[in-house]
Amino acid sequence: MIEVKKKLPNGWFFILLHNKCEIRIMIPDIKNYDFKTGLPQEFEIVDLVELYNEFKDTLTTIHRTGFYHIIWFQKSHPTHLVDFNPIRIKPNSLLFLNKDTVQRFDNKTNFQGKAILFTDSFFCKTEADTKFLRNNILFNDLFSVSQIQIDKQSNLFSELLQQMRDELQNEKDNAQADILKNLLHNFLLHSEREKRKQNFVELKKDANLDYVMIFKDLLERNYKTQKQVSYYAKEMFISEKRLNQATSKLFGKTSKEIINDRVMLEAKRILAHTNESVKEICYSLGFEEPTNFIKYFKKHSAITPIEFREKNSVA
Repeated sequence: MIEVKKKLPNGWFFILLHNKCEIRIMIPDIKNYDFKTGLPQEFEIVDLVELYNEFKDTLTTIHRTGFYHIIWFQKSHPTHLVDFNPIRIKPNSLLFLNKDTVQRFDNKTNFQGKAILFTDSFFCKTEADTKFLRNNILFNDLFSVSQIQIDKQSNLFSELLQQMRDELQNEKDNAQADILKNLLHNFLLHSEREKRKQNFVELKKDANLDYVMIFKDLLERNYKTQKQVSYYAKEMFISEKRLNQATSKLFGKTSKEIINDRVMLEAKRILAHTNESVKEICYSLGFEEPTNFIKYFKKHSAITPIEFREKNSVA
């Protein structure tokens, strides 16, 4: 058999087999990026124009980062893609992205702004810090992606940002990390205040919310290997019925539906943004056989994994 391959723009390959011509889409894997090494702190403030000029190809390709983003879009109306959801940005708005979010910057619209980048290691010095970051309404993925308008408070946020930039210019000492963390904490508190003013529906802080938060953390660590409600209820020392009561009260979904949503999100990410075969995806997500995964996927999306990939891989 004679096979001739020629790489075309955008990662496509032209493949000739005997007298048959076939076009195949070769999808690049999701790139994973850790925080930049060599900085005094795992905290950085970057200018979006400068970042875009230097790393446009990286930013405008689907990628995942192991750290948090606060993106201040100061001018223009770009569209930011977050897990298949196009977020339409308004000028002078803040966008909050949790760690490990799959995202892509707009490659057609020029925009200006700043981004604050930081890690768990930087912010979470105490148990209280960890609880604050997990439970706040900005990075909590129980809700939709947080975007707030700060037109009336732009001077306040500008001052806080400048204080952080000034501190980064100082030589690193024993106080720098605490000063930066405290300034960032204030930035987040003011952001939460603004979020609550902008049609945010507050969830009642009760046992249901506590159970859901614990469930969410357990699920994020175990969804690839544990897909039964019984496992999570046992780990939380509560009954399956009580866990279902909590998730149904807050989200109108059973615990099993939330587990399925998380598994399906990861399956769709891999299908749309990588070249992994259905068999490889099946095993990576903890399914014993490809047929089981295909049935599961079709049950929860009404189409097969391959059909989903064909519809979404070129978007």
